[in-house]
Amino acid sequence: MSAKVLPLPQVITIAEAAEAFLARPMSETTRRSYAQTMGRLGALHGDLAVAALDGATLDRFADTAWGACAPATWNRHVATLRSFTAHARRRGWTVGDPAAGLERRREPEDRTKAIAASSLERLFRRADVAVREKCLWRLLYETAARADEVLSCDIADLDLENKRLRVRRKGGDIDWLHFQSGAARLLPRLIGDRQAGPIFLSERRPAPARTPAAVDLCPVTGRGRLSYERAEYLFKLSSLKVARKGWTLHQLRHSALTHLAEAGVNLPLLMAKSGHQNLRSLQRYARPGTEAVAAMTAAHDPARRRR
Repeated sequence: MSAKVLPLPQVITIAEAAEAFLARPMSETTRRSYAQTMGRLGALHGDLAVAALDGATLDRFADTAWGACAPATWNRHVATLRSFTAHARRRGWTVGDPAAGLERRREPEDRTKAIAASSLERLFRRADVAVREKCLWRLLYETAARADEVLSCDIADLDLENKRLRVRRKGGDIDWLHFQSGAARLLPRLIGDRQAGPIFLSERRPAPARTPAAVDLCPVTGRGRLSYERAEYLFKLSSLKVARKGWTLHQLRHSALTHLAEAGVNLPLLMAKSGHQNLRSLQRYARPGTEAVAAMTAAHDPARRRR
């Protein structure tokens, strides 16, 4: 009687595992960031079996690729590698954690990222800013949301009567973003008679060779969804007119949370509004900004009390 031949276990290469890792549901911004890391890993070790990837190999690779980069860049790539190896373990493609030896580096904190409310208001009120930009900026500030979350929303997600917007958060959770009267007044002007499609549209129709998916097209105008890159560029360009340095869209979220914390809003409410899953990551936003510290210092100046 011949012995039973068992099938050999399937060998998954790093390139194949990376493709599956990037195919999971995630925001386009996250996918682009992950793809940068996985592209570099795949170019050097794509043909290697995931099971053969050990800590020493991954350490050498990360140090060669990003060892001389800024801490924030290093930490971003390390986080991606950790997420990738965790995914591989869950799928049974590898045993152990080859990314365990990769340590985060301390990032010097920039405590000037929060923009003064008065400066934002000056920008929001500029006559040379289009309705689309004013609406987006106010919506990001009033909701304290991530820019890619808001840009991915469609008209069907909007509940204007209750001043809220249904959104898919980072990680895939469905949630409501709550906004205020500033955005509520601008949204009808922006949308007009449109009943479907993205809320924020690009300036012109895409070229035939670059037509996006149907979900990213307006069925009325044929224009595509406004991209994060274009929205970021326009915000930086406009903010240079009221500040020495162009601001980023992320600073609207940062500023909103800082201003709410200064107003006494507690951390659980800030977590619910911002969609943070980790209290530690929220706390760097929820500290008084430089404007509040300056006002407190001036208010307690002994020379002022003598006047």
